[in-house]
Amino acid sequence: MEAYESTPPMVECENLVKIYKTKDIEVLALQGLEVRIAKGELMAIIGNSGSGKSTFLNMIGGLDRPSAGRLIVDGKDLFKLSDRELVDYKRRTVGFVWQNNARNLVPYLTAWQNVQMPMLFDKGAQKKRRALELLEMVGLAHKKNSRLAQLSGGEQQRIAVAISLANRPKLLLADEPTGSVDAKTGAYILDMLRAINRDTGVTIVIVTHDPLLAKKVNRVVAIRDGKISSERIMKQSYLDRLHDINAFTDTKEVQDEYVVLDRAGRLQIPRDMLDKLHIEGNRMKMELREDKIILEKPEPESEDKE
Repeated sequence: MEAYESTPPMVECENLVKIYKTKDIEVLALQGLEVRIAKGELMAIIGNSGSGKSTFLNMIGGLDRPSAGRLIVDGKDLFKLSDRELVDYKRRTVGFVWQNNARNLVPYLTAWQNVQMPMLFDKGAQKKRRALELLEMVGLAHKKNSRLAQLSGGEQQRIAVAISLANRPKLLLADEPTGSVDAKTGAYILDMLRAINRDTGVTIVIVTHDPLLAKKVNRVVAIRDGKISSERIMKQSYLDRLHDINAFTDTKEVQDEYVVLDRAGRLQIPRDMLDKLHIEGNRMKMELREDKIILEKPEPESEDKE
C-alpha cells in the first residue's frame, strides 16, 4: 500500500454521491464514497448486490454521471466533461470487460474481426497487426478465425480482454470477469490480467463476488451501503507468491484488513464482525490505550431502578 501512496493516482474520488430517481422513488446508490486508485495498480472491489460497486464502476467508466462529489480519472474531472469529451474519454482512456459475453463480442464476426472493431480510425494493416498482437497476448492467435459459437466460455472471455485493450486504454474495468467460467479457467484469466498489468502498466480494477479471486490481488476494497468500509492488503510474507496463481487455494487469510476512515473521522465496521460480537443498537464502548483505540461490546445496562 505504501508503494502506491507515493505514485500519482489514476482514480481519485471524494464524497462521491449517486442518486437514481424515478417517478415514485429515489435510491441513494453511492453515499459519500471515497477511494484512490494508483496508476499501474491491479486491485479488486467486492460487495454484496446493491452495495454500489457496479455503480462505482459505471461512474469511473464514464457510463453514468455522478450526482455530487469529486471524481478525477487520469487527471480529467468527469463532472466537467461535455458529452463529446465523455465519448472521447470512453474511447481513449477506458476499456471494459463484461461478465456477459453478449456485451463483449459480435457473434457473426471472427475473433480477429471482433478485436479490430474498436479500432475504427486505424488503417486496415494497422488494425490487423494490432489485433493479432492482442490475440497473441491472451494466447488465442490460433483461434483468430473462430466465431463465437466455436469458442469456449473461457476463450470468449479472453477475446473480450483483447478487445478491451484494442485502443490502448489507461484504465481497464473488469466486471465479474471470471463469473461465468470454472475455477481453473478463472485462475487462468486472472493470471493473464496480472501479466497484462505487469507488462503494459495498465491500471486494472476488477469487480468480483469471488472471495478466492479477491485473495489473489494485492489490494481489495469492500463497498457496503454505497461507501468504502474496509480494505484488505496482501501480507508482506505473501507478496512474493502473487505470481503463482495456484497459491492460496484454501480460505487461509493472506491479507490484513483495515477499516477506512472518511474525512470526518467516521468509520464503518463490517456487519459480520459486529454480528459475531452480538452488537445491537448504535453504540460501542471505546477506549484509548497507549497507541491503540479499543472498541468493545458495551456492558449491558442495569435494569435496576432506584
